[in-house]
Amino acid sequence: MKFVCLGYIDQAKFASLPPETAGKMMEECMAYDDVLRRGGHFIGGEALDSALKAVTLSTENGELKITDGPFSETKEVLGGILLLEAADMQEAVALMSKHPGVKMGPFEVRPAHEMVNQLIAQRNAAINNRS
Repeated sequence: MKFVCLGYIDQAKFASLPPETAGKMMEECMAYDDVLRRGGHFIGGEALDSALKAVTLSTENGELKITDGPFSETKEVLGGILLLEAADMQEAVALMSKHPGVKMGPFEVRPAHEMVNQLIAQRNAAINNRS
C-alpha cells in the first residue's frame, strides 16, 4: 500500500535553532530517509518552501479567492510530503514514528486513494499516448 506522509513544522521554532542544530536535524532526517530507501519503503517526497511564500486558492460566493500564505491559522504548517510503501497502516506508523522530523512537528500518515490514483494514472497514460 502507498501512504502519503504529511510533515508539519513550526517554522518559527525551526528558524530559532542554531544553524548547526538545524543542519544536524536535517541530516538525521535524510539519514532516516536512506533507511526507508534501503528497506524499499521510500517512494519519493518533496520539501516545501516557507508557508510565507504560499498562495491559497478557494472560492467564496462562487468567486475565486486568492490568499497569500497558508489557509490554516495554526502555528504548524505543512513542511513536506513523503511517499511511503508499507504493508498496512500499522507498518506505516511504525516506520514514520522513527522519523526524526517528528521532533519538529507532527506527521499525518494517510493511505493513498488507490482507486482515484488509478484513474489519474489512466488519464495520464491516455494523454501521453496522444502526444
